[in-house]
Amino acid sequence: MIARLTALFPLWALLASWLAYAAPETFAGGKAAIVPLLGLVMFGMGMTLTWGNFAEVLRRPGIIALGTLLQFLVMPAAAWLVAFALGLPPLLAAGLILVGSCPGGTASNVICYLARGDVALSITLTTVSTLLAVVATPALTLLYAGAQVPVPAGDMIASVAKVVLLPVVAGVLANRLIGARLGALKHLFPLLSVLAIVTIIAIIVALNREHLAVMGPLVAVAVMLHNAIGLAAGYWLPRLLGRDERSCRTLAIEVGMQNSGLGVVLAVKHFTAAAALPGALFSIWHNLSGSLLAGWWRRGEGDREAARREPVV
Repeated sequence: MIARLTALFPLWALLASWLAYAAPETFAGGKAAIVPLLGLVMFGMGMTLTWGNFAEVLRRPGIIALGTLLQFLVMPAAAWLVAFALGLPPLLAAGLILVGSCPGGTASNVICYLARGDVALSITLTTVSTLLAVVATPALTLLYAGAQVPVPAGDMIASVAKVVLLPVVAGVLANRLIGARLGALKHLFPLLSVLAIVTIIAIIVALNREHLAVMGPLVAVAVMLHNAIGLAAGYWLPRLLGRDERSCRTLAIEVGMQNSGLGVVLAVKHFTAAAALPGALFSIWHNLSGSLLAGWWRRGEGDREAARREPVV
């Protein structure tokens, strides 16, 4: 039941967005809750990790280095190109670049499982990019958006450390020390993470109701293009380098799906609520596109399996 509710994340996000747009006063007052909610998500991520996930880096350095490079090279550059091509206003462009500079999203591990990718690799890549984001996200945002808007890179490093690094480390330690005693309660963390992200999205939609009416369609196009570039590059570049199908699927999902919740938090804290709009829309869209892509891959495998089982006449 919990897994089914968690898998319906895109539906909950759409419903929450509609409610926030229809009755913004219901959610707009929750701006102060955005940072603690993301901290809860990151703690939940830490609770799914063990020290073995970190040791995986030493066992598979090549593919992990490739995935991490694609994550932090493709997505920030793609965000800048899309923002420039569509002529996004500076703050919206900064918000899109900020999302592109974030690490892989926590939902990517679930989508990777649905796509029959390499889940262990997905978890390791998410973990590595999350830890590197403390420095990489502020630095890349400054590089690509610094000419358009002031980017307080130093303050952003402190923010990422507080809302990402510390909760993740706390979650890993809690899992190590008391994880065995929590039992079934650990299975609630994915659902709590979904509820937290959905609430963050609703708050951002409520705060940006006026901007959505004017800039919403343009930002939606930007988000879709950005996500599509990440999925395509994440799949085809490793494929050209001779990587196997499972690894290519995994890298596509890791590169194309961002921790947009972090982008939202940093945008609200260091820019404006309007700059958080790309992150909020990305949160909805990348889960929809990722789920559709995973379903397409699974269906393709099912068709091939059925063809292999057909008797030869």
